[in-house]
Amino acid sequence: MKIKSLNAYRKNLRLQKPYTIARETIIDVENIFLEIELENGIKGIGAANPAPGVVGETPDQTLQNLQSEFIDYFIGKDIRHYLQHIYTTREHFNNLPGTQACIDIALHDAFGKYIGVPVVDFYGKHHERMLTSVTIGIKDVRETIEEANDYYKKGFRILKVKTGLNSTLDAERIIKLKEKFADHFTIRVDANTGYTLDELKLFLQLTKEYNVELIEQPLHPSIDKDLLKLSDKERAMLAADESLKNVHSAFEIARQNLYGIFNIKLMKCGGIFGAFEIAGIAKPAGITLFWGCNDESIVSITAALHAAFACPHTKYIDLDGSLDLAEDAVSGGFTIKDGYMYVNDKPGLGTDLLDKITGIT
Repeated sequence: MKIKSLNAYRKNLRLQKPYTIARETIIDVENIFLEIELENGIKGIGAANPAPGVVGETPDQTLQNLQSEFIDYFIGKDIRHYLQHIYTTREHFNNLPGTQACIDIALHDAFGKYIGVPVVDFYGKHHERMLTSVTIGIKDVRETIEEANDYYKKGFRILKVKTGLNSTLDAERIIKLKEKFADHFTIRVDANTGYTLDELKLFLQLTKEYNVELIEQPLHPSIDKDLLKLSDKERAMLAADESLKNVHSAFEIARQNLYGIFNIKLMKCGGIFGAFEIAGIAKPAGITLFWGCNDESIVSITAALHAAFACPHTKYIDLDGSLDLAEDAVSGGFTIKDGYMYVNDKPGLGTDLLDKITGIT
């Protein structure tokens, strides 16, 4: 079955409420969408929201790439050769993971719909469901408790707390959460490169009795080697995020034994294909997988969930990015019940374009 046409567009997606991380305060997010239509009318849907500060690519660049002359390459190509098309895309748009991811996801969706099976079933499903964390930005203790209480009422069981501005105040928030909710919530922490080694050590010391499950990217990637001054046990609970961009960085992190966990984001590694490359490095190195996201459409969140469920060494997911959105371009993809995420059994990624999409340029 041949590819008939491609259509790329942008949509600025409003957040339900702003939140703060160590680097910035975020109020809305721009996502880029790509529709790949086959001759029989099937449409594969891709989406991307690259983080410029991490990967050096903006949504504007992604859209420009998806509307460039290179896109003519796909017209008339057989969707059954989707992996070759992904490889060609990666060669042409080297070091542009947002562009790669948008095309990769759309091709996977179109192929899965063409053969009539979910993407995860094609690769082999190892997980039926997993608990996702939900994120609390940097805020004071009172606001942290209030937001956690909202998540408690909604049935979530894992919190990811953004930190990185002040390790003492960060620790206080964790302690107060534990005092308020006891063992109801598992607590994860994301410092977003905000700590020095001494600040990280202080945070670890202050929270050692409060069962923090893991800490994402505590240091800036340029000083990652400082982590070797920590114990093996301490490094085992650290997750590489901003330091982990592709299979090459995955290899170096594994070789140096810097982190015990890989946080894979499709927007960093260029889609499902790139994610599986990183997963292939992690497994023999004894590194567990943690699947994360930016503020993204249901489209790319679902793609990450399919990839996560296809990897036996997936241990953690943090795929709450679309839950922050007040609007989207699609529906479907997955369901959440009592904090557990499930993919649906529809072909491809199981998403459906909404009839009315506003704010597109």
